[in-house]
Amino acid sequence: MTMMKRFGLALLVLAVGGVTGCERHSTKEVYYLVSTNLSLPYWQTAAAGFNRAAAQYKVTARVVGPENYDPQAELAEFQKAVAAKPSGILVSVADASVIQPEIDAAISAGIPVITMDSDAAGSHRLYFIGTNNLEAGRMGGRRLVERLSGKGNVVFFTLAGQPNIEERLKGFKDILETRPDIHIVDVIDTKSDARVAFDEAQKQLAETGPKKIDAFVCLESASGKPVSDAINRANVKDRVLIAWDASPDTLAGIKAGTIDSTIAQKPFTMGYYGLKALDEVFHAPPAQLNKDYGSDPFSPYPVFVDTGTSLVDKDNVDLYIAAAAQAK
Repeated sequence: MTMMKRFGLALLVLAVGGVTGCERHSTKEVYYLVSTNLSLPYWQTAAAGFNRAAAQYKVTARVVGPENYDPQAELAEFQKAVAAKPSGILVSVADASVIQPEIDAAISAGIPVITMDSDAAGSHRLYFIGTNNLEAGRMGGRRLVERLSGKGNVVFFTLAGQPNIEERLKGFKDILETRPDIHIVDVIDTKSDARVAFDEAQKQLAETGPKKIDAFVCLESASGKPVSDAINRANVKDRVLIAWDASPDTLAGIKAGTIDSTIAQKPFTMGYYGLKALDEVFHAPPAQLNKDYGSDPFSPYPVFVDTGTSLVDKDNVDLYIAAAAQAK
């Protein structure tokens, strides 16, 4: 074979390979991201990552779910997504007891399901993408101990029943077990309602003497600003507020000094990586989708992809504000 013929054959192989690569994806491939609280900046960021990956792959992305915290509404949207027979579903589990049977049903129907942000570990989902919430809670716990100098009363604002938030609370408790002079006075279920968080914070701020609350910890993003507003309204300067996630309001509060710090997750990365992970399963499906891959030593999938967390305070908040501005 002459050099020219070899060169021509190489070009043909490259051309065919290029066409094949392009043909791998299609807008007929539809991937769903299902969650609750879609009105929150956190979920808007996650959706941006999901949509960015879809645009790169030239597939169709659909982000669905209720604007507020409503596990039953999330279930309804998940069921609609399954009925549409999509290429894959990425879901954040608001209440595992509500949605786990439907995850298993989707897997049995041949639809790949991966969880993100909040897991349903007992389901047949392929794996989980998100934060190591137990360690993130411990990170926050160490910050709390530092800022209280090992002594004080604490109130937590939480969302009862959501697996990831329960793990965060456990992480804090793990650290506080070794600090007998730090007392958890109350754990308040806000149901992700800013008004509840504000009203409850006002009640706690009215306590004085030995019952005085020295620190407030918000374990989900909806509570940070209303608790900060309540502290500002009371005009007190000696309370510690640790928030969760890096919403614009939270970053502004750290910059202004009304919020001590926040635990920042990576929702954009969760959404971005999640769609690409589903795409890989769709195009290279396992021989058996309905299988316990978590206990399979030869599994093609991990059990957990940790997208990372970091503590944001006055020393590094400008970096996060600049990154958010650049991402717009």
